[in-house]
Amino acid sequence: MAFRYAICNETYGDMPLNEALALAKNAGYTGWEVAPFMLAENIREFSKSDRRSYREQVSDAGMQIIGLHWLLAKTEGYHLTTRDAVTRGNTTAYLSELAELCADLGGTLMVLGSPQQRNRTEGQSTEEAMENAAEVLRGVLPALHSHNVKIALEPLGPSEGDFLNTADEGVRLAEMINDPHIGLHLDVKAMSSEAKPIDDVIRQHADSMIHFHANDPNLLGPGMGDVKFEPIMRALSDVDYEGWVSVEVFDYSPGVETITRESIQNLKHAIA
Repeated sequence: MAFRYAICNETYGDMPLNEALALAKNAGYTGWEVAPFMLAENIREFSKSDRRSYREQVSDAGMQIIGLHWLLAKTEGYHLTTRDAVTRGNTTAYLSELAELCADLGGTLMVLGSPQQRNRTEGQSTEEAMENAAEVLRGVLPALHSHNVKIALEPLGPSEGDFLNTADEGVRLAEMINDPHIGLHLDVKAMSSEAKPIDDVIRQHADSMIHFHANDPNLLGPGMGDVKFEPIMRALSDVDYEGWVSVEVFDYSPGVETITRESIQNLKHAIA
Protein backbone atom coordinates (compact mmCIF):
# COMPACT_ATOMS: atom_id res chain seq x y z
CA MET A 1 0.00 0.00 0.00
CA ALA A 2 1.29 3.45 -0.92
CA PHE A 3 1.24 5.86 2.01
CA ARG A 4 1.30 9.64 2.03
CA TYR A 5 4.07 11.04 4.21
CA ALA A 6 4.06 14.37 6.02
CA ILE A 7 6.40 16.08 8.46
CA CYS A 8 5.78 18.65 11.18
CA ASN A 9 7.02 22.16 10.51
CA GLU A 10 8.56 22.78 13.94
CA THR A 11 11.20 20.21 12.95
CA TYR A 12 12.88 22.98 10.97
CA GLY A 13 13.03 25.64 13.67
CA ASP A 14 14.05 29.01 12.27
CA MET A 15 15.19 27.64 8.90
CA PRO A 16 13.75 29.78 6.07
CA LEU A 17 10.46 28.27 4.92
CA ASN A 18 11.56 27.79 1.32
CA GLU A 19 14.63 25.85 2.44
CA ALA A 20 12.65 23.69 4.85
CA LEU A 21 10.04 22.87 2.23
CA ALA A 22 12.69 21.99 -0.35
CA LEU A 23 14.43 19.69 2.12
CA ALA A 24 11.19 17.88 2.97
CA LYS A 25 10.04 17.64 -0.64
CA ASN A 26 13.38 16.28 -1.86
CA ALA A 27 13.27 13.60 0.83
CA GLY A 28 9.89 12.39 -0.41
CA TYR A 29 7.32 14.08 1.83
CA THR A 30 4.24 15.65 0.28
CA GLY A 31 2.43 16.80 3.44
CA TRP A 32 3.22 19.70 5.78
CA GLU A 33 1.79 19.71 9.31
CA VAL A 34 1.74 23.07 11.05
CA ALA A 35 2.18 24.08 14.69
CA PRO A 36 0.38 27.43 15.05
CA PHE A 37 3.13 28.90 17.24
CA MET A 38 5.48 28.56 14.27
CA LEU A 39 3.31 31.04 12.36
CA ALA A 40 2.92 33.76 14.97
CA GLU A 41 2.94 34.27 18.72
CA ASN A 42 -0.74 35.16 18.42
CA ILE A 43 -2.60 33.54 15.53
CA ARG A 44 -5.12 36.39 15.60
CA GLU A 45 -2.32 38.57 14.25
CA PHE A 46 -1.64 36.14 11.39
CA SER A 47 -3.85 37.86 8.83
CA LYS A 48 -5.84 36.42 5.95
CA SER A 49 -3.16 37.75 3.65
CA ASP A 50 -0.45 36.06 5.73
CA ARG A 51 -2.36 32.80 5.60
CA ARG A 52 -2.85 32.98 1.85
CA SER A 53 0.83 33.75 1.32
CA TYR A 54 1.96 30.86 3.53
CA ARG A 55 -0.43 28.45 1.84
CA GLU A 56 0.74 29.49 -1.61
CA GLN A 57 4.41 29.14 -0.67
CA VAL A 58 3.82 25.59 0.56
CA SER A 59 1.79 24.74 -2.53
CA ASP A 60 4.35 26.25 -4.89
CA ALA A 61 6.98 24.00 -3.29
CA GLY A 62 4.93 20.95 -4.27
CA MET A 63 3.70 20.30 -0.73
CA GLN A 64 0.24 20.24 0.86
CA ILE A 65 -0.75 21.62 4.24
CA ILE A 66 -2.65 18.82 5.95
CA GLY A 67 -3.58 20.63 9.13
CA LEU A 68 -2.51 21.76 12.59
CA HIS A 69 -1.13 20.16 15.73
CA TRP A 70 0.18 21.40 19.11
CA LEU A 71 -3.02 23.44 19.17
CA LEU A 72 -2.71 24.92 22.65
CA ALA A 73 1.06 24.90 22.98
CA LYS A 74 2.60 28.23 24.01
CA THR A 75 -0.78 29.77 24.79
CA GLU A 76 -2.29 30.98 28.05
CA GLY A 77 -5.81 30.94 29.40
CA TYR A 78 -7.07 27.78 27.71
CA HIS A 79 -7.88 24.40 29.24
CA LEU A 80 -10.00 21.49 28.09
CA THR A 81 -11.15 19.92 31.36
CA THR A 82 -11.02 22.72 33.93
CA ARG A 83 -13.94 23.36 36.25
CA ASP A 84 -13.79 27.04 35.32
CA ALA A 85 -16.62 27.62 32.85
CA VAL A 86 -15.13 30.86 31.52
CA THR A 87 -11.85 29.16 30.64
CA ARG A 88 -13.72 26.31 28.96
CA GLY A 89 -15.69 28.84 26.92
CA ASN A 90 -12.50 30.63 25.91
CA THR A 91 -11.01 27.32 24.86
CA THR A 92 -14.00 26.53 22.69
CA ALA A 93 -13.69 29.95 21.05
CA TYR A 94 -9.97 29.53 20.45
CA LEU A 95 -10.30 26.06 18.95
CA SER A 96 -13.01 27.48 16.69
CA GLU A 97 -10.57 30.17 15.56
CA LEU A 98 -7.98 27.49 14.86
CA ALA A 99 -10.50 25.66 12.69
CA GLU A 100 -10.75 28.80 10.57
CA LEU A 101 -6.96 29.11 10.47
CA CYS A 102 -6.68 25.47 9.42
CA ALA A 103 -9.14 25.94 6.59
CA ASP A 104 -7.50 29.18 5.47
CA LEU A 105 -4.22 27.29 5.13
CA GLY A 106 -5.89 24.51 3.16
CA GLY A 107 -5.82 21.95 5.96
CA THR A 108 -8.60 19.60 7.03
CA LEU A 109 -7.58 18.29 10.46
CA MET A 110 -6.34 19.45 13.85
CA VAL A 111 -4.51 17.15 16.26
CA LEU A 112 -5.56 17.85 19.85
CA GLY A 113 -2.78 16.78 22.18
CA SER A 114 -1.60 19.59 24.48
CA PRO A 115 -1.52 17.54 27.73
CA GLN A 116 -0.76 20.49 30.00
CA GLN A 117 -3.96 22.19 28.86
CA ARG A 118 -6.14 19.14 29.49
CA ASN A 119 -4.76 17.51 32.67
CA ARG A 120 -7.32 16.96 35.40
CA THR A 121 -7.38 19.71 38.00
CA GLU A 122 -7.03 18.95 41.69
CA GLY A 123 -9.65 16.52 42.94
CA GLN A 124 -11.26 16.10 39.55
CA SER A 125 -12.44 12.64 38.50
CA THR A 126 -11.82 11.22 35.06
CA GLU A 127 -15.56 11.23 34.44
CA GLU A 128 -15.86 14.94 35.24
CA ALA A 129 -12.88 15.71 33.03
CA MET A 130 -14.45 13.73 30.20
CA GLU A 131 -17.73 15.63 30.52
CA ASN A 132 -15.97 19.00 30.54
CA ALA A 133 -13.82 18.10 27.51
CA ALA A 134 -16.89 16.89 25.64
CA GLU A 135 -18.66 20.17 26.41
CA VAL A 136 -15.75 22.20 25.04
CA LEU A 137 -15.56 20.12 21.87
CA ARG A 138 -19.30 20.15 21.24
CA GLY A 139 -19.02 23.92 21.19
CA VAL A 140 -16.41 23.71 18.43
CA LEU A 141 -18.61 21.58 16.16
CA PRO A 142 -20.26 24.51 14.31
CA ALA A 143 -16.82 25.82 13.28
CA LEU A 144 -15.63 22.35 12.30
CA HIS A 145 -18.69 21.84 10.12
CA SER A 146 -18.47 25.32 8.63
CA HIS A 147 -14.80 24.97 7.70
CA ASN A 148 -14.83 21.23 6.88
CA VAL A 149 -12.17 20.51 9.51
CA LYS A 150 -11.87 17.50 11.83
CA ILE A 151 -10.33 17.29 15.29
CA ALA A 152 -8.18 14.22 15.92
CA LEU A 153 -8.04 13.43 19.65
CA GLU A 154 -4.52 12.42 20.65
CA PRO A 155 -4.08 9.99 23.56
CA LEU A 156 -0.75 10.56 25.31
CA GLY A 157 1.06 8.32 27.78
CA PRO A 158 0.99 8.83 31.58
CA SER A 159 4.46 10.37 31.52
CA GLU A 160 2.93 13.38 29.75
CA GLY A 161 -0.37 13.81 31.56
CA ASP A 162 -3.27 12.22 33.40
CA PHE A 163 -6.09 12.58 30.85
CA LEU A 164 -6.66 10.53 27.69
CA ASN A 165 -3.78 8.14 28.26
CA THR A 166 -5.04 5.34 26.01
CA ALA A 167 -6.66 4.92 22.62
CA ASP A 168 -9.68 3.42 24.38
CA GLU A 169 -10.16 6.67 26.30
CA GLY A 170 -9.75 8.72 23.13
CA VAL A 171 -12.48 6.71 21.44
CA ARG A 172 -14.70 7.03 24.49
CA LEU A 173 -14.46 10.83 24.38
CA ALA A 174 -15.15 10.87 20.65
CA GLU A 175 -18.22 8.68 21.18
CA MET A 176 -19.51 11.07 23.84
CA ILE A 177 -19.54 13.81 21.20
CA ASN A 178 -20.77 11.47 18.46
CA ASP A 179 -19.95 13.58 15.43
CA PRO A 180 -17.92 12.57 12.34
CA HIS A 181 -15.80 15.71 12.73
CA ILE A 182 -14.24 14.28 15.91
CA GLY A 183 -11.98 11.26 15.50
CA LEU A 184 -8.92 9.52 16.90
CA HIS A 185 -5.26 10.29 16.42
CA LEU A 186 -2.69 7.57 17.10
CA ASP A 187 0.94 8.31 17.93
CA VAL A 188 3.67 5.66 18.12
CA LYS A 189 5.49 7.26 21.06
CA ALA A 190 2.24 7.44 23.01
CA MET A 191 1.09 3.94 22.08
CA SER A 192 4.39 2.56 23.34
CA SER A 193 3.04 3.03 26.88
CA GLU A 194 -0.08 0.94 26.24
CA ALA A 195 -0.43 -2.58 27.61
CA LYS A 196 -1.10 -4.10 24.20
CA PRO A 197 1.20 -4.13 21.13
CA ILE A 198 1.05 -1.05 18.93
CA ASP A 199 -0.13 -2.98 15.88
CA ASP A 200 -3.01 -4.41 17.93
CA VAL A 201 -4.04 -0.88 19.01
CA ILE A 202 -4.08 0.18 15.37
CA ARG A 203 -6.21 -2.75 14.30
CA GLN A 204 -8.63 -2.36 17.20
CA HIS A 205 -9.25 1.33 16.54
CA ALA A 206 -8.94 1.47 12.76
CA ASP A 207 -12.52 2.66 12.32
CA SER A 208 -11.92 5.67 14.58
CA MET A 209 -8.41 6.63 13.45
CA ILE A 210 -8.17 9.70 11.21
CA HIS A 211 -4.49 10.64 11.64
CA PHE A 212 -1.17 9.03 12.57
CA HIS A 213 2.16 10.24 13.95
CA ALA A 214 5.34 8.23 13.40
CA ASN A 215 8.07 8.66 16.00
CA ASP A 216 9.81 6.79 18.83
CA PRO A 217 9.73 6.96 22.66
CA ASN A 218 13.34 8.18 22.51
CA LEU A 219 11.89 11.39 20.94
CA LEU A 220 13.58 10.78 17.58
CA GLY A 221 12.05 9.83 14.27
CA PRO A 222 10.57 6.49 13.25
CA GLY A 223 13.15 3.71 13.03
CA MET A 224 15.67 5.76 15.00
CA GLY A 225 14.99 3.91 18.25
CA ASP A 226 13.96 0.51 19.53
CA VAL A 227 10.40 0.42 18.17
CA LYS A 228 10.07 -1.93 15.19
CA PHE A 229 8.04 -0.32 12.43
CA GLU A 230 7.50 -3.37 10.24
CA PRO A 231 4.43 -4.59 12.20
CA ILE A 232 3.18 -1.02 12.55
CA MET A 233 3.25 -0.30 8.84
CA ARG A 234 1.81 -3.75 8.13
CA ALA A 235 -1.09 -2.99 10.46
CA LEU A 236 -1.76 0.36 8.75
CA SER A 237 -1.77 -1.43 5.42
CA ASP A 238 -4.00 -4.25 6.67
CA VAL A 239 -6.68 -1.82 7.89
CA ASP A 240 -6.49 0.16 4.62
CA TYR A 241 -5.47 3.37 6.38
CA GLU A 242 -5.78 6.19 3.86
CA GLY A 243 -4.70 9.14 6.02
CA TRP A 244 -1.29 10.71 6.39
CA VAL A 245 1.70 9.13 8.11
CA SER A 246 3.21 12.22 9.66
CA VAL A 247 6.69 12.36 11.20
CA GLU A 248 6.82 14.18 14.54
CA VAL A 249 10.07 14.35 16.49
CA PHE A 250 11.09 16.13 19.67
CA ASP A 251 14.86 15.58 19.78
CA TYR A 252 16.57 17.43 16.95
CA SER A 253 20.13 16.63 18.00
CA PRO A 254 20.94 14.41 14.96
CA GLY A 255 20.34 17.43 12.75
CA VAL A 256 17.33 18.37 10.67
CA GLU A 257 18.72 16.88 7.45
CA THR A 258 19.32 13.50 9.10
CA ILE A 259 15.91 13.46 10.77
CA THR A 260 14.15 14.41 7.55
CA ARG A 261 15.93 11.85 5.39
CA GLU A 262 16.22 8.87 7.74
CA SER A 263 12.66 9.06 9.06
CA ILE A 264 11.00 8.59 5.69
CA GLN A 265 13.61 6.08 4.56
CA ASN A 266 12.95 3.98 7.65
CA LEU A 267 9.20 4.08 7.08
CA LYS A 268 9.54 2.99 3.47
CA HIS A 269 12.02 0.29 4.42
CA ALA A 270 9.57 -1.03 7.02
CA ILE A 271 7.03 -1.58 4.25
CA ALA A 272 9.51 -3.22 1.90
